Amino acid sequence: MEVIAAKSAGFCFGVARAVKMAQDLAREADRPRMLGSVIHNRHVTAALEEQGMTSIRSPEEARQGDSVLLRAHGEGAQVRRILAERGAEVVDATCPKVAHVQRLVAEAEAEGRQPVMLGDPEHPEVRGVAGWCRNLLVLSGPEEAARWSETAAAVGQKGLTVVCQTTLHRENMEKSLKILKKQCTNLKIFDTICDATYMRQSEAAQIAARVDAMVVVGDPKSANTKHLTEICRTRCGRVFQVESADELSMAELSGCERVGLTAGASTPASIIKEVKKTMSEEKILGEGTENFAEMLEQYTNTLYTGGKVTGVVTAITPTEVHVDLGCKQAGYIPVDQLTDDPSVKPEDIVKIGDELELFVIRVNDVEGYATLSKKKIDAVKVWENIESAVENKDVLEGIVTEENKGGVVVSVKGQRVFVPASQSGLPRDAAMTELVKQRVKLRITEVNRARRRVVGSIKAVQQEARAAAAAEVWANIEAGKRYTGTVKSMTSYGVFVDIGGVDGMVHITDLSWSRIKHPNEVVAIGDTLEVYVISYDPEKRKISLGVKDRSTNPWQVFMDTYKVGDTAKVRVVKLMTFGAFAEVVPGVDGLIHISQIADHRIEKPGDVLSEGQTVEAKITAVDEEKQKISLSIRALLAPTPAPADAMEE
Repeated sequence: MEVIAAKSAGFCFGVARAVKMAQDLAREADRPRMLGSVIHNRHVTAALEEQGMTSIRSPEEARQGDSVLLRAHGEGAQVRRILAERGAEVVDATCPKVAHVQRLVAEAEAEGRQPVMLGDPEHPEVRGVAGWCRNLLVLSGPEEAARWSETAAAVGQKGLTVVCQTTLHRENMEKSLKILKKQCTNLKIFDTICDATYMRQSEAAQIAARVDAMVVVGDPKSANTKHLTEICRTRCGRVFQVESADELSMAELSGCERVGLTAGASTPASIIKEVKKTMSEEKILGEGTENFAEMLEQYTNTLYTGGKVTGVVTAITPTEVHVDLGCKQAGYIPVDQLTDDPSVKPEDIVKIGDELELFVIRVNDVEGYATLSKKKIDAVKVWENIESAVENKDVLEGIVTEENKGGVVVSVKGQRVFVPASQSGLPRDAAMTELVKQRVKLRITEVNRARRRVVGSIKAVQQEARAAAAAEVWANIEAGKRYTGTVKSMTSYGVFVDIGGVDGMVHITDLSWSRIKHPNEVVAIGDTLEVYVISYDPEKRKISLGVKDRSTNPWQVFMDTYKVGDTAKVRVVKLMTFGAFAEVVPGVDGLIHISQIADHRIEKPGDVLSEGQTVEAKITAVDEEKQKISLSIRALLAPTPAPADAMEE
């Protein structure tokens, strides 16, 4: 006789998680309580009670100081409030997928929508979800959905938000949704049927269609187990639902060539093994076929603590990531085993469908779950990558996380790399805090795995990049070529501009057509400048740059704008003993002789004018050859009347 066992049989992730939390609570809490049964399985409940866990039937039974576990099916918000009011500590073992449904109905009601749940109204999970909104409409299937749609007068006007009970058969969900879509256009649908449940049901149906008899193991009160049995009966004429090995009738299986085996989500691995043991002892398996005991043993013992395993991400919650390991154990990664960075969200690191290599922290074969770690595998890989980077002189990337004594710390895929201040790439007087939270490239210069010490250099990468850029500049430089550069430093006679790995000098006279006393009048360090090459010397590695736009000659601008006899508003730029120079247009100055400043004798130009002052002056002469201009303020002043006694003479 050939026996075909379902790989998805036994605890699902949510149940395994809840049982683990119950075991931890029984071991650690002074007064551990569970509100109802943590899962639908009396064997698990009995085992927990033996460990010191006691049951209460309602939140009103809780006392001050109790630690009360909320079961995997979840409870309503009112239950939590009552427990808090009675001074009990709430330990929430609600399946993350169920908690997601609870949030959805609460949000729907807050948005003014009608929350609708497709499922069994008497199921504890549905009752728990109903406790998160004032009016949850529960439809058990297509027929009820049709009846409600016919009688609901406002169905077309009010928006519906539809969620689905985890154990609902997908075919019933799809039929119900089809009916609701016809009656309501303002419909939000959330497919909240658990992937693990759907996979379990689909696999059971496939096996049932291939065998002569099907054995379903599970608590008779478990809706999950009941659904499995119903599904199997649609495909197989002989289906037996048993709670334990004691209920297994070997006589009923005699004469079968193939027997299928599956189990509900609340069935512990220990019970499945007991059923397996009974079947093996009764020699259901024939000679020459694969031994069922060996097959199931292999299936239930594929993981071991400290080993590595590959799994596929099936669900992501704020606290953990669910992983399908392709074996009996349900795998989950606590959020603190994803990364050392507490600011990163799980969904930023992994996506549903990602295949991950993981480290096995703990395996519970009895209850069928495994605790996994991604960061431990990543840490090993990072060390391997870092050691390889030193050997191959690779450039790595990371985020500067903090300023440390004498330098900064860079996180390279979770590995701390110390970068001394001298290797930070910043000037000596610069604050290291400038680098914090910046993404940088660095080269590893020292690795001591025993001391878990890694030292790197940002400066080395910058120098290499600058050298490569400089080589490119010198290979293609020519007079007149234009570059976009950055002002790196400044002196009284000019500025140095980085044009891509090479610094060029812009003399103060080539910064602006206007007369300036210091470069800081027109530029600042860090400014971006459009420059062109005036001259260069490859041997001395010197480049002379200019900023002035020679295509726009200021003298020509003046000649096109003014002529002798015109009046212009000019700006006094320099005072001399013999007069004042004034800017007529940017880059062109004219001289106001001391005798042309006022209509009376003055000792010095400063008696009347000041640098920066704007005055009106007449253009009295222009020397085009020497590009000189004569200006007069006096020519615009009304003549001063002569004294009366002078007129009589």
